[in-house]
Amino acid sequence: MRVLVTGGAGFIGSNLVDRLIGDGHEVHVADDLSSGSRENLAGAAQSDRLHLHVLDVRDPALISLAAELRPEVICHLAAQISVRKSVADPVHDARINVEGTASVLTAAHEGNTRKVVFASSVAVYGRPMTIPVPGDAPTDPRSPYAASKLSGETYLATFRALYGLEYTTLVLSNVYGPRQSPEGEAGVVSIFTDALLNGTPTVVYGDGTQTRDYIYVDDVVDGFVRACGADGNGRRFNLGTGIQTTDRRLHSLIADAAGAQDKPGFAPPRVGDLPAMAVDPVPAHEGLGWQPRTDLATGLKNTVEWARRRADRP
Repeated sequence: MRVLVTGGAGFIGSNLVDRLIGDGHEVHVADDLSSGSRENLAGAAQSDRLHLHVLDVRDPALISLAAELRPEVICHLAAQISVRKSVADPVHDARINVEGTASVLTAAHEGNTRKVVFASSVAVYGRPMTIPVPGDAPTDPRSPYAASKLSGETYLATFRALYGLEYTTLVLSNVYGPRQSPEGEAGVVSIFTDALLNGTPTVVYGDGTQTRDYIYVDDVVDGFVRACGADGNGRRFNLGTGIQTTDRRLHSLIADAAGAQDKPGFAPPRVGDLPAMAVDPVPAHEGLGWQPRTDLATGLKNTVEWARRRADRP
């Protein structure tokens, strides 16, 4: 199968590329390298089945590329992912996430692509009434980022109605694992990991009882691979564990994996932070045959080991 991965040099995208290459597929990556890197693709680059195209997904060249390649599936992960940046500059967020998605879908249409698998976010649920959030929960976007992701889902449905282009939307909870950047709010595991390995101070916001649903990147990648098939057409699935982990507990687990002292500092809670979040993974199991397989302690151990090797620490 020929697959085009947008944002394929990024954290999740490059891990997906590794899996697709390992499964024997021909993989084309479209990435402007603004946040992704060639280093993330170093392993996959050893295969002649990887092809990197350095371009912005809004570039008309993407449409020409898809028309030439005719990829069977496009996995669309290229995005502006910071909620705070979207609030500060909603126009920039829309240009990347809305215009970019429209460009990807146009490319899919021109390339006679069978299906687009779209990376969405729990941000589309806003402040949910029920936790774990069910797959059919109402959406309630409360940031430009959330609005742009929800807009992407609307575009997917529109292109399906117009052209028969199939899609599956995957709503990702807090993804962590090797290659995650410590920059930005999504990288709390990476932030704690780097600080604890370096012996620098860590900070927990609020009283440490805020919860999130942490899902290991390999499990997320498995969800994308399964969604590339015929299952889940026209549907949205949550990819998460359904388990709430407090900030304080997360810090303890990472400190244990890093062999560091579990003594974070505390700061006032950040405005707008949700007190709790977790998503229900059962519909993804029923619709895609997917389920999370990596427990948090194991995933964090793998992540810390990767970070230690990367920094060439003993």
